Amino acid sequence: MNRLKWMTCILLCAMGLAWTASAAPTSFETTLHDAEGKDVGNVKLTQLEQGVKIDLQVRNLPPGQHAFHVHEVGKCTGPDFKSAGDHFSPSERKHGFNTAGGPHAGDMPNLIVKSDGTVSLEIINSNITLSKGANSLFKPGGTALVIHSRPDDHVTQPSGDAGDRIACAEIKAKWQQK
Repeated sequence: MNRLKWMTCILLCAMGLAWTASAAPTSFETTLHDAEGKDVGNVKLTQLEQGVKIDLQVRNLPPGQHAFHVHEVGKCTGPDFKSAGDHFSPSERKHGFNTAGGPHAGDMPNLIVKSDGTVSLEIINSNITLSKGANSLFKPGGTALVIHSRPDDHVTQPSGDAGDRIACAEIKAKWQQK
């Protein structure tokens, strides 16, 4: 192969690899950890036409209602998970389903953990995407799913008076993970 053909092949291959590395996945799986770093559940995200389906399977949490949000940073450093930042709100809306100018893209209904410490939930959040764009969960730095100690009142600014962060899962595409 002459030098020009070889260089063209290398360039096209490099472009193809760059495109593949930035293509958004249609599904993503991650693990939830508690403040001690223990695995407490799994999350599967699937891009649908109407939004992202979140399939959540959790164990070993305190029974009762708990707030559940997408947070703006894909980092879950325990024990307080403050590394996950604030709620994910790329359009800078207010917090809560019951607030004028709300909700955040990352606001979701409260979880109800059964007396045995488990919850199995499947919801669709129409305000987020796995594709490119402002509401992408794969934004630079990623995002995180966070479960709080108390329910979200869907009114109080900026976080619904949801209490401490008790479980966290990082959402980062493979090319973002380091």
